[in-house]
Amino acid sequence: MIQDILNSKPTKLFISIAAFFVANALIAECIGGKIFSLEKLLGIAPSNFTLLGQTGLSFNLTCGVLLWPLEFIITDIVNEYYGPKAVRRISYTAIALISYAFVMFYIAMEIPPADFWIGSKKELGIDNMQLAFGGIFGQGMWIILGSLTAFLVSQMVDVTVFHKIKKATGEKWVWLRATGSTVVSQLVDSFVVLFIAFKIGNGWSWQLVLAICLVNYAYKFTMAIVLTPVIYLMERWIDNYLGHETAQRMKRSAMGLASE
Repeated sequence: MIQDILNSKPTKLFISIAAFFVANALIAECIGGKIFSLEKLLGIAPSNFTLLGQTGLSFNLTCGVLLWPLEFIITDIVNEYYGPKAVRRISYTAIALISYAFVMFYIAMEIPPADFWIGSKKELGIDNMQLAFGGIFGQGMWIILGSLTAFLVSQMVDVTVFHKIKKATGEKWVWLRATGSTVVSQLVDSFVVLFIAFKIGNGWSWQLVLAICLVNYAYKFTMAIVLTPVIYLMERWIDNYLGHETAQRMKRSAMGLASE
């Protein structure tokens, strides 16, 4: 059995893609607690613009958005070669393992700390390591629920839009189905996470939720366009790795078409 797996390039490729997909999603969740200024990163002054009546807005984003665009690229690649069932499989796996990770984080937070460890980083300006540990890993339950729900819903939207476009265009216009499915699913992702985590969980006004949603989506939309060439590069590499005949057979199978 293991020899069959090791000798099958499509199987080895899927395992590698799935492993990266899950690891990337988990890392994005773990670093999502840090908020950074996109303007400062680019070396420009904060925008301080007004949107939907909300003043003082700027591009302050969670570090998780640095990695989430890769998730949607991987989703499109898996969709292209393995089909929607495979996307659902890796999405459910990612959700399960991220949920497991958060349970372990909370258990680790509740375990009594060693006395010496609490003040072990005072020379670095960290007076209480237990509080610092909890501050990093102790994301609110509404944020966790919102993030996981948004991830799952947006993945399903991405799958649906991708295949509808592909059925309409065939093998042409890779950029349209890849970018089109991403920009739609990213909008869903941006709204769902804010709605659950901050509208339901923290009582934000609709105006604030929608304003922050549009700010976040502006970044995600831009990244979806910028990263479109990556889809072509990955497809070219995968076609070369699998061989043109195998790659085409997998793409037809992913669309539910009989192999010629």
